[in-house]
Amino acid sequence: MRPARVNTARAPLTHQRTGRYLTREQDSGENDAMPSSIAVVAIDAVQPHLIAGFWCKVLGWQVVEEDAEVISIAPSDGAWPTIDVLAVPERKTVKNRLHFDLRADGVATSQELERLLSLGARRVDVGQQPDVSWVVLSDPEGNEFCLLSRSVQEV
Repeated sequence: MRPARVNTARAPLTHQRTGRYLTREQDSGENDAMPSSIAVVAIDAVQPHLIAGFWCKVLGWQVVEEDAEVISIAPSDGAWPTIDVLAVPERKTVKNRLHFDLRADGVATSQELERLLSLGARRVDVGQQPDVSWVVLSDPEGNEFCLLSRSVQEV
């Protein structure tokens, strides 16, 4: 059973890519009651152990549950959302419609890029312009994700 989430005071929201503060109109606060929370992000994988291991290394997470069809990974503090890696027979064939945007935390973005590449990430072209401020990567099975240019400390 996963622990209940505690709704703390709202901090000013910023746009994830630009880091700009959202205006009151963009963040109206109408959903303060939070009727839903993201609990799990699911990733399909032909090799679920490979993908779960990759994301554990990328995020510093650990496997928290495992059976023949699903490997669940999460941070050690039990925070949400978690990631479920599901075994599927088919390989990925098209660009993801949903992906992770990561920020370096405690290191320079260039250092984090090198670390991600050493873990098995690959640079990919999904049609992004050459002057974008993020790097598009994929996990070992081709699931795209981005490394944003500004670190956690810079935002």
